[in-house]
Amino acid sequence: MTLLELPGVFNARDVGGMPASRGRIREGMLLRSGSLVAAKPAAVAAIEHRVGHIVDLRDGQEVAEAPSAVSSVPTTNLPLFLGSVASFFDEDLSLEEMYRHLVDESGTRLADAVRVIAEGEGTLVHCTVGKDRTGVTVALALSAVDADRDAVVADYALTASQLPAERNRRITEFLRAQHPHAENAVALATQSPAAVMRGILDEIDRRWGSSADYLRAHGIADDDLVALRAALIES
Repeated sequence: MTLLELPGVFNARDVGGMPASRGRIREGMLLRSGSLVAAKPAAVAAIEHRVGHIVDLRDGQEVAEAPSAVSSVPTTNLPLFLGSVASFFDEDLSLEEMYRHLVDESGTRLADAVRVIAEGEGTLVHCTVGKDRTGVTVALALSAVDADRDAVVADYALTASQLPAERNRRITEFLRAQHPHAENAVALATQSPAAVMRGILDEIDRRWGSSADYLRAHGIADDDLVALRAALIES
């Protein structure tokens, strides 16, 4: 993976270079990040130069409150959380439970996001933090083309180290004030343990057979998976 310096955008990287069963992930084809609302002009220019399509996984309220600073790149909005983001904190869900909710309730939109990646343009996938919705989407796309499981998990786990310390401090204080009895709130907002992503990918394998089979079950055609492999894999 290559960390990207995009002023005003945190947790940005290119997953290219990751090993896969028949080669490696092509550089410049799949990028991920947090929100683009604070992207500085240099970041906007870099994204416009490198990216042919953006997949924004935030819901309508998030987009309205923090509109992207990148307006010239075609963007597909595919909200993954069905219901309020705040409800996950209210219900004190664990990361494992939240990811299972995504897999169970948002399969069609996850498949739609992967289908955009399969179109073969350099694609930037983002949500607000670039951790959970982005993490699951990117992990599914990579796993569907047989990227190395350890590398996929390591990419997800890297996120925690890329979140600004001041942001984590501020949101931790807010969550502890708003949800004083919650056990999982801080982890939901700030952590990306490798075991959690490995667990959800293993669960997908047990329940559907593979990440590719999960995507097939939610609308991806075999032709889409062939296109995804052609887009992402280089020998």
